[in-house]
Formats: sequence, structure tokens, C-alpha cells
Amino acid sequence: MAERALTSLNKADATLEVALRPAAFADFTGQAKVKERLEIAVEAALRRKEPLDHILLSGPPGLGKTTIANILAGAMGGTLRTTSGPTIEKAADLAGLLTNLSEGDVLFIDEIHRLQKTIEEYLYPAMEDFKLDIIIDQGPNARSVRLSLPRFTLIGATTRSGLLSAPLLTRFGIRERLDYYTAEQLQGIVQRCAGLMRVDTEPQGAMEIARRSRGTPRIAGNLLRRVRDYAQVRADGRITEEIANKALEILEIDKDGLDEMDTRILESVIVKFAGGPVGVSSLAVAVGEEPDTIEEVYEPYLILEGYIQRTPQGRICTEKAYRKLGLTMARTGQGRLL
Repeated sequence: MAERALTSLNKADATLEVALRPAAFADFTGQAKVKERLEIAVEAALRRKEPLDHILLSGPPGLGKTTIANILAGAMGGTLRTTSGPTIEKAADLAGLLTNLSEGDVLFIDEIHRLQKTIEEYLYPAMEDFKLDIIIDQGPNARSVRLSLPRFTLIGATTRSGLLSAPLLTRFGIRERLDYYTAEQLQGIVQRCAGLMRVDTEPQGAMEIARRSRGTPRIAGNLLRRVRDYAQVRADGRITEEIANKALEILEIDKDGLDEMDTRILESVIVKFAGGPVGVSSLAVAVGEEPDTIEEVYEPYLILEGYIQRTPQGRICTEKAYRKLGLTMARTGQGRLL
């Protein structure tokens, strides 16, 4: 099962996910240093009666960027307005968002790295001076009009901060990167969510789910819901270590948290490309997945766990990847069955 399937949610699951999100930092597990710095920033802004400085949250998907944006908006007493980079197609779209903000509101732009560069330029005066320059009419009658905006906070979320232009990047006064969670942190998240869902879950069952969640709360929550389904249909509704193991086996999530697509990626690099190096475009064709999905969803965890290395020439598989597939490395880079 591909991780995209693990992280995609149907309408009911999406509603449940929102309901399970922490509403305050006191209930937010993990990212301790990031949380502390943001709590200080919030307290300082409240004391000065000013809006929060603009914030950029980066890191792999599913680590809590949207949740943090919600918490910050609530802490500041403002309303969260949510959009995403690809949906802002023209300057008028951005102008509509900005002019409908109220004092102290938070504008959250997900996938901000996908914002068009021409749109970015309209953000610069809005972020710096709370002004918006718009063009009225066309041709010889065109003229620029500057509008005043309420003081707001822009929170951008990105999985690829390197794609942001320097002018936009430097306008964020606070930049924080979210890291993967430990199994112990995810166990706590699973148990908290299970409690809110009224699902009886043993600590060992929660840990089994946590260990296979790729360090990602969103995946942990999704796996919890699927294990809950299994427990209700095939058992007495209680999530034990045994029940979690059986459910995750059906989902094709192995002990290391790798799914079918992860295995396909490793097999392709080793078998089809002699262990690498291979470019992401060639690899994407080999496994039938989009290059961006490989780079943003699968690769970060495979690199973190030491299965793949990214070199200037392309991706190569490590000895750990060969061992994972029951292969051994030869001097030529080929693998042979043990």
C-alpha cells in the first residue's frame, strides 16, 4: 500500500482528524523547542498588543504545520483563514483574501512554495507594511492604487523551503522546521486520539502503531483508524499488540514502517538501476509515481532511515536497503540473492 493511501482521508476521517487536533500547545506532543519558541513569540506579541510576526513552517508532510497554525490563531484570538499556493492563480485571488481579513487574523498558505512568483510580489508590501498595491484598468488608463490592510499574520507551510525565493523567505520573521517524531511521542499521540475516539487501546498496541507510522502523526492517526476498524470487525474492539500486528499486516505495513511503494522504490534502484545512482525522473517512471511525490513523501523517510543516499549523480541504495530485501552488495553495485 502506497503511503499516499495512508495519508489520504475520506470525508468522515477528515472530519474526525480535525476533531482530534490539539487546540492548544498544552495538548500538542513533540516539537518541544519549536513549541517553546512559538509560545514565547505569542506571549510577547500579546503583551505588546501586536500581531505575531510572519511565520514559515517547513518540514515533511503530516508533522503538524496546519495544527500549529490553528493553535497560533486561537492563542492570538484571531480567525484562521486557510488557502494553498496552487489555488491562488492570479493577483485578484490574493487581493480578495487579504482585503477580507480582520485585525489580528491569521492567513495560512499551505504549499506556499507553489505560489507563482508574480503573486509573491504582491505579498511583499502586504507583509512588510500591511499595504496592497493593485492595478486598476488596462492599457493607457492603468493606474496603481495602494490599499491599507488590517494588521495580520501570514503563516506559510512548505515541504520544500528551498524552492522559496530569497525575497519571500527573508520576510518571514520566524522560521521553524518540524522534525520527525519519536516512537514514544507517537505512542502518546495514538493513546490520546484513541481515548478521544473511545477505543480501548493497550500501550503495546499503541506502540506497535507508533513504530510503523514513519515518525508522522498524520500517518499514526490514519493507521489507528484502520486498526480500530479491524479490531471492531475481527476482534472484540480492543487494540492489543496482537490485533495491531494483524491489522498492519493486512495493510502491508512492515515492522519498519515501509509499505509496498517503499519496497518498490528500493527494488527498482537495486535491480533496475544496479543500485544507483539514478535520477528521480527515471525512478518515477520505473515505479509509476510522480517525481514530486517520491521527493516529498517517500524519500525523506527512506533517507532518514538510511536506506537511500542522495548524491549529485542521483539516488543510491545503501547496504541496509540490500539487507532489507534479502540481497547483498557486490563490488559492481549489483545485488544477488543470499
